[in-house]
Amino acid sequence: MFTAPLASLLATLAHILIVLVSAIVISLRRPPQTAIAWVLAIMFIPVVGVIAFLTIGIGRLPRWRQRRQIEINSALAARDEVTAHRTVPESPEWMPSAVRLNERLTALPMVGDNTLQLIDSYQGSLQAMIDDIDAATEYVHVEFYILVHDASTAPFFEALRRARHRGVTVRALSDHLSGLGYPGRRATKRMLSEMGAQWHAMLPLRPWRGQWQRPDMRNHRKIVTIDGKVAYTGSQNLIDDSYLKPKNLRRGLHWQELMVRVEGPLVGELDAVFMSDWFSESGERLTPMAPSPAAEPRTGIPTVFGADAQVVPSGPSFASDNSLKLFVLLIQNARHRISITSPYFVPDEATLLALLTAAARGVDVELFVSEIGDQAFVYYAQRSYYEALLNVGVSIYLYRSPTVLHSKHFSIDDEVAVIGSSNMDIRSFSLNMEISVLVRDADFVDQLRAVEADYRANSIRLNVSDWRRRPTREKAKEGIARLTAQLQ
Repeated sequence: MFTAPLASLLATLAHILIVLVSAIVISLRRPPQTAIAWVLAIMFIPVVGVIAFLTIGIGRLPRWRQRRQIEINSALAARDEVTAHRTVPESPEWMPSAVRLNERLTALPMVGDNTLQLIDSYQGSLQAMIDDIDAATEYVHVEFYILVHDASTAPFFEALRRARHRGVTVRALSDHLSGLGYPGRRATKRMLSEMGAQWHAMLPLRPWRGQWQRPDMRNHRKIVTIDGKVAYTGSQNLIDDSYLKPKNLRRGLHWQELMVRVEGPLVGELDAVFMSDWFSESGERLTPMAPSPAAEPRTGIPTVFGADAQVVPSGPSFASDNSLKLFVLLIQNARHRISITSPYFVPDEATLLALLTAAARGVDVELFVSEIGDQAFVYYAQRSYYEALLNVGVSIYLYRSPTVLHSKHFSIDDEVAVIGSSNMDIRSFSLNMEISVLVRDADFVDQLRAVEADYRANSIRLNVSDWRRRPTREKAKEGIARLTAQLQ
């Protein structure tokens, strides 16, 4: 007879079997901390845990996407036109090994003689891009995680329209899923179509067309390239600095960004990443222009000449976690100073250990994050790491509200820096397609130090004693959020 005790026993045995099978399957290709997080989720909330795992816990990008990345890498590695600009600096002493690592992972070399200009004004970077688009004669390539036509970005779209009227080719890419969360998505697509621009969604989720992959794998890159002569990359999306969400507007939030304007051979390397994403989404192979020497930089912006730089794309289309390997290598080789700016700081075990070790061996380590957060789980997850960092002497600065510090960059000692779209978090390392630029130039680091000094002046420095006395309920939120952050 099928009794209640028997049903309870069978349910318990089924639960145990599910947990055991899950533990074996999940642990095969994941870091231990990630596997443990998933097993605990399935153990304590089995129905929700299993559904979540089947939705976002399994699968990578489709094989055809990975094959296209391999095809692109082979073509990039075979380019002859880059040879004259290739460089491998001998300073610092570990730089050649970093350059070789990045080129082996991405097929993109370090190139010299670049002109770089940091722009930390939201409207200033928009205006600089508009001015360069108005000078375009051949093409404009636009790639943003978030691409929205609104009151703030309307002049950018009008510049694209003017370019089209001159016969300039305009190609645009934006992330499919992110576009669903912001107003004006249809109007933006319609405007691009009406002006004659070519547009494709990145990583579209349209199963009825056979377009599907893990929904939490997104293309987070920000790139603009113009005629193979000028390029932009960094942290800024193409949207109003409030991100237009009602809750942001109610709280008076606005975003602080950092972009870099590029002239010289590095432009071709950034264009190569755009072209690889264009190929992935459209199947069309674009022909890159020959590397262009740096021209006259835009006036009114501090300028660095002759910089060595290397583009480092990363994401699930690559076989390795490219940015993770680069970041850990840089931290491990720091001798006296590390300064990190990351709005979403949820490090994996290797990055956290490298930072704790650097601070313990006497390196001056500082971290800039926001006082407030726009994403609750990430906000509390990153706070769970603060005490361990403070205990070894890391200086943590909270950029004052209502500004959300969204810049993504860090500097190592006196002549090495990274700027791009990648946060120092697990999602950026493994799930998002990101782009970083490794720069070897003391003047560039000096300019970045000036940006960091401005952050410091506008921040609250955490005190370890005060931080330890935060309410228990806050610590509980942090612990739960930290656990969920490992679910990947």
